[in-house]
Amino acid sequence: MLKDNHIWACGGDIARAVRAAKAAGGFSIKVEVECQSEAEAVEAIRAGADVVMLDNFAPGEELGSAVQRLKGRFGGGPAGVDGEAKAVLEEKREFLIEVSGGLTEENVKGFVVEGVDVISTSSIHQGVKHVDFSLKVVH
Repeated sequence: MLKDNHIWACGGDIARAVRAAKAAGGFSIKVEVECQSEAEAVEAIRAGADVVMLDNFAPGEELGSAVQRLKGRFGGGPAGVDGEAKAVLEEKREFLIEVSGGLTEENVKGFVVEGVDVISTSSIHQGVKHVDFSLKVVH
């Protein structure tokens, strides 16, 4: 996964970071890019990212609209604007959309929107108390 530090290390150039990751990993890896905006997601998709993670997008309409525009533009889905139909065919890309950031068990419903392929959260394991036990065999 390419996070902001990796992109900053490539001069802020998402395409350069994706190319570097693909060159280092070869054909057998998937490259995921953490995106803070729809514009970053567009850049990542154009660069050949396999997964774009929409991080900290507001649940509901904001997220749904961004996902539909991305899928419509690159995923072959319905074009949002009449003039975009040709662009959809010209820019067909295969990619997954992941949403993350701020998700909890309580608000996950707002992140379940058409076009989202993966929902991820760290809230499930952060702050969970650990169990201290031993596997020592008593003889």
